[in-house]
Amino acid sequence: MAKIFVLAEHRQGIIRDITFEMLTKARELAEKTNAELCAVILGKGIAEHAKALAEYAKTVITIDDPKLENFNSEAYKKILTKLIAEHKPSLVMLGHTSYGVELAPRLATALNTPLATDCIDIAFEGDTLAVTRQMYGGKVNVKATLRKAETYMVTVRQATFTPKKPEPPANGQIITVPSPLTEEITEKRFLQYVLPPPGGVDITAAEKLVGIGRGIKDQANMPLMEDLAKTLGAVLACSRPIVDKGWLPNDRQVGSSGKTVKPKLYLALGISGAFQHVLGMKSSDLIIAVNKDPKAPIFSFADYGVVEDLFKIVPSLKNKINEVKAQKT
Repeated sequence: MAKIFVLAEHRQGIIRDITFEMLTKARELAEKTNAELCAVILGKGIAEHAKALAEYAKTVITIDDPKLENFNSEAYKKILTKLIAEHKPSLVMLGHTSYGVELAPRLATALNTPLATDCIDIAFEGDTLAVTRQMYGGKVNVKATLRKAETYMVTVRQATFTPKKPEPPANGQIITVPSPLTEEITEKRFLQYVLPPPGGVDITAAEKLVGIGRGIKDQANMPLMEDLAKTLGAVLACSRPIVDKGWLPNDRQVGSSGKTVKPKLYLALGISGAFQHVLGMKSSDLIIAVNKDPKAPIFSFADYGVVEDLFKIVPSLKNKINEVKAQKT
């Protein structure tokens, strides 16, 4: 039976969301092609991770080795080259992340297999693979068919697919494979994780985001926006014009040149909805937009929209939130 490999990505003891997003898409492909879905995870002390992956995949291949405590592309390449050569999967999926961007080209070169990067859709057409990518900042979707090969490799853009656990859970078989690493990898080595500075935030981890755009008009209005975010229990994010003006640091920027986010709530205030920004937040669970321009593109992506001056809405919204909080105490 043909196989589809999904490389699980984990960091600091947590499996990253991109893994479950890929497993969801891979399951769809496996069902259509009668293939076996295999999650592959490398690391140190990954037994609990393997159990979580077994709920999504028919087979979980684990390689547990102290040398794999932290990601190392050279070590991963040596192991995966051997593993892929042995199992000959029809497709190998990696996240289009800092890990995947470094590893995938090295792996594809070692295996002499076609590689498509930053994919937003993947489909088998007969015995060839077709992928869809976005170009010109998301203005154009381009579909390409890869040259015929025994194994294809792709990197998948984060937040493209919505993760969904199969019902019932897959209850997959966990297979432990001995590590082929016989010596320490010295070509590249992990030094440390660099966390955001004190006071810094990771907008990709926030469950609620208040996104602000040029519609807030002036830096003097920033405290009002910050106050609303605090009242809502949210983190303040922004579109590029706010960063360009220096009103927020670039780690708060959402979009193609910023970060991709998918919070439970994205409240867009004064954001027109340029495609560069939308690319970074369109997968949010709930999008609410406030803009006085009824033709603003953001309304095409919003679940709810308010056509009004945001300076009339924000104070009223803040007061209503405080009122609801008071009723619950």
